[in-house]
Amino acid sequence: MAVMFAGAPALNAGPATLAGLLLLIGLAGVSCLGLFVLRSSAESHADQEPGADKLIDALAEPAAIAAADGRIQAANARWREVLGAATRLPKTGASASSLFSALTAARREGFGHASIRAQGTEHQATVAALGERRYLVRLAGAPADQLSLPRAAAEVLTAFTTAKPPPPKVLDAFAAASPFGAALLEGEDPFEATIIEANPTLAALPGYAGVGSVFGELIEPASRADARGKLDDGGAALEVRLANDPTKIAHLYLSKGSGRWVAYLVDVSEQKQIELQLAQSQKMQAIGQLAGGVAHDFNNLLTAIFMQLDVLASRHPVGDPSYEGLNEIRQTSTRAADLVRKLLAFSRKQTVQREILDLGELISEFEVLLRRVLHEDVTLETEYGRNLPHVRADRGQLETAVMNLAVNARDAARSFGGSRVKIRTARLSEAEAHALGYPTAQGEQALIEVSDDGPGIPPEVMDKIFDPFFTTKPVGEGTGLGLATVYGIVKQSDGWIAVASKPGDGAAFRIFLPVHVPAVGAAPAPALAKPARPQARDLSGAGRILFVEDEDAVRGVAAKLLRARGYEVIEAASGEEALELAEEHAGSIDLMISDVVMPGMQGPDLLKAARVYLGGAPVMFISGYAEAEFSNLLEGEANISFLPKPIDIKTLAERVKQELQKAA
Repeated sequence: MAVMFAGAPALNAGPATLAGLLLLIGLAGVSCLGLFVLRSSAESHADQEPGADKLIDALAEPAAIAAADGRIQAANARWREVLGAATRLPKTGASASSLFSALTAARREGFGHASIRAQGTEHQATVAALGERRYLVRLAGAPADQLSLPRAAAEVLTAFTTAKPPPPKVLDAFAAASPFGAALLEGEDPFEATIIEANPTLAALPGYAGVGSVFGELIEPASRADARGKLDDGGAALEVRLANDPTKIAHLYLSKGSGRWVAYLVDVSEQKQIELQLAQSQKMQAIGQLAGGVAHDFNNLLTAIFMQLDVLASRHPVGDPSYEGLNEIRQTSTRAADLVRKLLAFSRKQTVQREILDLGELISEFEVLLRRVLHEDVTLETEYGRNLPHVRADRGQLETAVMNLAVNARDAARSFGGSRVKIRTARLSEAEAHALGYPTAQGEQALIEVSDDGPGIPPEVMDKIFDPFFTTKPVGEGTGLGLATVYGIVKQSDGWIAVASKPGDGAAFRIFLPVHVPAVGAAPAPALAKPARPQARDLSGAGRILFVEDEDAVRGVAAKLLRARGYEVIEAASGEEALELAEEHAGSIDLMISDVVMPGMQGPDLLKAARVYLGGAPVMFISGYAEAEFSNLLEGEANISFLPKPIDIKTLAERVKQELQKAA
């Protein structure tokens, strides 16, 4: 095959020589990476690099340079005369099929042939691979076994092979159309580099100043310094915050090539928010489990203290020198018991007595007490919505939650020179609940909102406000359990609590509770408190009691005090021991009192195993945990009662006598 250069003698060349020339052309394509850049179909021929123009203008026949997807990157005037101003090769029909085969052959063998139909005329085309998936397409050119280039074209190719390739000037098509931010940067330090090009997503970011601006100005200074340090350490994905909107978090990816940086900014704000919520939920759950366990053990100790105080009080009545000291111990123990109840409320293991409550009446009745709690310089405002719903909750717990929120709001308002605490109630639709901070609300919700005109909550402590013992108040002015208790009460009531606050603009705590919907055909239950048990005046009695408790201090003193009141008490330190004693005294036990949580056999398991020996005798469970924690284990059981710890001997003796009288 003869390869002809204008003004030069013909060279005899076989396939290897042709391959060498094609390699030369391929190298030209590689070295022209900055010249034969991908352009959008909207760009005109005038925008192409002059080197590409010279190469195809030096050819006498119609010629063009095309990308692998058929886009025309450069074309001479003769090409446009034949094929018009089309910006890409034919996409359909026989011509497209022929070109596809030719491009495939060119990639594999260096050149290929195609038949292109244009304006009613069939044209034969030669396709030569230029490297980097670019092709030289010539119409009605040299025969299949020849590739002739004029001297001008050969000089251009020679210049291409020796020229230093300039860096790319545009983003690739993928980055330009991506849903995340992408930019081409020029400079050694990407955070000080100039933006040469940005895709529409990056251009829409707040604070974007256009082409020519410094890329690092989009990123918060502290976050920028942290990212630069991680980049120097070889970090791949850098987490940054945007300068004009620090709430927006993005992952920054940087890559360098040909003297320039390509930067990708992927918004992960929503993902980070979900991660934070999950982490907060897991933390609160772990703290709740710890608080519940501590409260259970502490209740056992308090029960022993209360009962020993009962023993000592009988020996040191009023007027005795030791009476005042014992009374002080009792008051301190009562405060400790209140602290335990708050921990149990936070851990959602407090004893609950749910009832149907009218939301408007509940807050209206409680408002009188709230006005006494708030200082005279703080005004309490109430706003009752229309058609307020019923909710199913524990009245005492709900009042405690509102009280804690109101007291916190009062303190916040007074510390900032404010003077207003507002309580608002409303019935919300599902969409309204979503808008006010309950993202997973289903169906209608009842709202109790407590707000103030205080300083608001600083962002740095927002994720800690529900932690037990966390407080911003001075030492001695708060335990840090107020909001933790509210959190537990709301969760135990199947509700949700949200906080809205801006520094300097007060805070609003919103409690969402599911609206109670009566069963179909059932009359609405009246909002009545559970009737109190009648109090037994004579605390003495008779009967055989099986007392099961793994805490020696509690079991010993309780058994001693019950014996002093006339009862026969059989003590057991474990469920297994109690089962043996129940079998030994089968049919003669009048009452079994058992702790719920014990090493080995638990209280409910003991009952199921010992029921055959107990017959119809009543069973009383005592525990520091809520009854709901184990009530599902007692399905089908009768004559069951529950007494929460801590307990004193008077309460225990009253309940024992009541249970024995009912069973008589």
